[in-house]
Amino acid sequence: MAENAAKRLKTESGLVTIGTHNGHFHADEALAVYMLRQHIPTYSGARLVRTRDPKLLDECHTVVDVGGEYEPARYRYDHHQRSFATTFPDRPTKLSSAGLVYLHFGREIVARRLAAPEDSEQVGLIWRKIYEGFVEALDAHDNGISTYDPAALAAAGIEKRFSDGAFTLGSVVGRLNPNWNDPVPDDPVAAQAAEDKRFELASQRIGEEFDRDLDYYTQAWLPAREIVAGAFAARPEFDGEGRIMVLQGQSAPWKDHLYSLEEQIQVAGKVLYVLYPEKPTLDAKWRIQCVPNSKDSFQSRKPLPEVWRGFRDDKLDEISGINGCVFVHAAGFIGGNKSFDGALAMAKKALEI
Repeated sequence: MAENAAKRLKTESGLVTIGTHNGHFHADEALAVYMLRQHIPTYSGARLVRTRDPKLLDECHTVVDVGGEYEPARYRYDHHQRSFATTFPDRPTKLSSAGLVYLHFGREIVARRLAAPEDSEQVGLIWRKIYEGFVEALDAHDNGISTYDPAALAAAGIEKRFSDGAFTLGSVVGRLNPNWNDPVPDDPVAAQAAEDKRFELASQRIGEEFDRDLDYYTQAWLPAREIVAGAFAARPEFDGEGRIMVLQGQSAPWKDHLYSLEEQIQVAGKVLYVLYPEKPTLDAKWRIQCVPNSKDSFQSRKPLPEVWRGFRDDKLDEISGINGCVFVHAAGFIGGNKSFDGALAMAKKALEI
């Protein structure tokens, strides 16, 4: 579905023109413009036109988030028309301009970073992962879709305990719009130039966050797959029921991979504790971490024993009956020991309590 460089989009001057709307800007078109300009060679150095004038938009080779058309053959990527209902494969969220550009160009973006074929399994895996973990939030935000069903929350009587500061991916861009009472140049051309300058800053800002995700998934998350898969397969060495997983040598991002392995293999018993060294040296201390109920949950499948929580060193040795203890967090989701054998002993004893 990716669009290759041979799109014949360049003008006689050698530059592509991207059109989007002027006025108050949002995260979806800011990211859409960034992805095209920074990751697709055809759009390198593309000129940006921010307008709602149909005549000016008609002159643009590519238009995002305005114009009332979704016609990928003509490089039109708007989602505001009443008939629009396109979603990412197997996802329920209606796309915004960010999702549309990522749908058509995301595989190429990932493939270039991995130096791998667009149709490879690795590219497809990361293409989907970045959509679900990053782009989909922008699609939902721009289409007015809440993370949780408001009616269900109200029916359950669930209210926020505190303000989260309303700091979201959408707000990263939204807060760069001018304030209502900021001075505006009298000259319309100067006023538009000032607004465009803010948009360029916003596009760069959300793009930096996108690139951090792209770098993480290609350079750290993907290489961790093999490490976690090996540790998952070796679980019976440490616990007959497979409830303890050990990451040897060096800790690696494991949560996503563990959940997907459990789902794929349909194991009877789930992993409760993950052991890993604090650093890749022979004298490293070891951590025991409880597996959360879900990736972003603060609730563990089986927290460390309540009687251990909040204690350290010799006192924790005395309470647990295990030598070399370093600490157990007051919330019971993580602990430490001076050695692997000690951390394993903590995990095994915690299983019994």
